[in-house]
Amino acid sequence: MENRECNCGAPKHIQGISCDVKNCTYHDGQHYCTAGQINVGPTHAETSGETACVTFKPKAE
Repeated sequence: MENRECNCGAPKHIQGISCDVKNCTYHDGQHYCTAGQINVGPTHAETSGETACVTFKPKAE
């Protein structure tokens, strides 16, 4: 039997990526990112505090 996931209209979250930015378009309302992919920048950082999710897009109000 073929194993198919339900595509019930709910966006899928990226496995292994958690997100707490609740005002992002891609935040699922829990702790997951539903973007098709993420991009983290800038191109050089020495600590995690110097990085940011470039994929962030504010939710429309």
